[in-house]
Amino acid sequence: MNILFAASECVPFVKTGGLADVVGSLAPVLAKKGHDVRVILPLYGAIPDVYVEKMRHIVDFEVELGWRRQYCGIESLELNGVTWYFVDNKYYFDRNYIYGMGGDEYERFGFFCRGVLNALPLLHFIPDIIHCNDWQTGMIPALLKIQYAHLTDYTGIRTVFTIHNLQYQGIFGIDQFKDLFGLGDSLFTADKLEHYGAANCMKAGIVYADEVTTVSPSYAEEIQTAYYGERLDGLLRAKRNHLSGVLNGIDMDAYNPATDSEIVAHYTSEEMAGKALNKRALQEELGLDIDPDVPIIGMVGRLSNQKGLDLVDYIIGELMQEKIQLVVLGMGDAKYFNLFSWAEQEYPGRVAARFQMDVRLSHRIYAGADIFLMPSQFEPCGLSQMLALRYGTIPVVRETGGLRDTVLSYNESNGAGNGFTFFNYNAHDMLFTIRRALFFYENRKDVWAMLQKRGMEGDYSWDHSAEVYLALYQSALEPKPILKRA
Repeated sequence: MNILFAASECVPFVKTGGLADVVGSLAPVLAKKGHDVRVILPLYGAIPDVYVEKMRHIVDFEVELGWRRQYCGIESLELNGVTWYFVDNKYYFDRNYIYGMGGDEYERFGFFCRGVLNALPLLHFIPDIIHCNDWQTGMIPALLKIQYAHLTDYTGIRTVFTIHNLQYQGIFGIDQFKDLFGLGDSLFTADKLEHYGAANCMKAGIVYADEVTTVSPSYAEEIQTAYYGERLDGLLRAKRNHLSGVLNGIDMDAYNPATDSEIVAHYTSEEMAGKALNKRALQEELGLDIDPDVPIIGMVGRLSNQKGLDLVDYIIGELMQEKIQLVVLGMGDAKYFNLFSWAEQEYPGRVAARFQMDVRLSHRIYAGADIFLMPSQFEPCGLSQMLALRYGTIPVVRETGGLRDTVLSYNESNGAGNGFTFFNYNAHDMLFTIRRALFFYENRKDVWAMLQKRGMEGDYSWDHSAEVYLALYQSALEPKPILKRA
């Protein structure tokens, strides 16, 4: 198949969250299976020069956005068996941020969606499938069916739309959309683009894509309920026959404690001595007390309510009464910056917080921590818990979304499980579960070693999920039966 991924971010070029990891990992896996896989994303100013210098100019043209006519260039490079395209427009993408600060997000990513579709005939590459990701690409399936499907080059193209996080939907004014895309009133109804009096890019992708996926089976079920559905649960229930949950994978080579160049000592599930060396190095690097017997609890991710940090806030005093050290890495809401800054001062040598996006340090935390805490309010998939397992760091998570699909609570009666979990979104349920993990860390070294080995030997690769996506692509391409009136 010819497969084109459209995404607003992608490793190794630019990353703000898990979406970038998914696209950057899945595309090369599909390419290795013999498919012609290409990826298209904006040419941000933040993309490192080491990649920009290797790009070659393919084509340029003008994109019409209402009354505007904007330059659109397509740059390209080859990497890991994949062709990567970059949509170039300095006005929209050469800024000191990726998302959310300029007040013109609808126009920036509207330009991107239009540019992707207009570029296809000029690239001499007509995909069988365009795999779109999150609201920034949601208008691609809509525009394709509304304005392009009758054109020769576009008639056979099918679309798959993946929801990475339903909370972020790209909601803007209807008049803005009418102006930007040249759409009529008939398209802004409850069964199409209109959503509570506004235009909704996420809804556009869900309504018009041939297949819709989320990034874990549990999340696919959860978002069909009012609690998790972000006011789109009714639409998602209506789409349920074309809604699938496909669990994300991780790059098993980039995250391998036996070969990872970012950590101070390599180790395997059969020879774990190197993990203790990584723990000591992490304590030294972050200014923690050097003590091999004190368990380190690590947290890596966005500092937001979604990640359950309000639970941590509520019980942090009780948590720090335990014999532990706490390491936090991430960026996000100011109140959590204040919380962990205060904790560093209140518990010197026992708490270390770094407010930055530092992938290299994250590797050292995964390798050096003993416990990984991820008490998310909701979690479409989550990659951090799988990375922690890969490094023999035992996860403590809430049973939601992809966390429920990847972490099974240790069962003392039959020995099953690879971590510790709690169900209710409750701070003291979380604290009880942390204390349960600490008990096994301190008193049952045999159980702890077994959980580490089991986690490190788990298969978190993309191989199985890639086959599921290929089956979905094939399903989208199959001719649909024509219903005839009796």
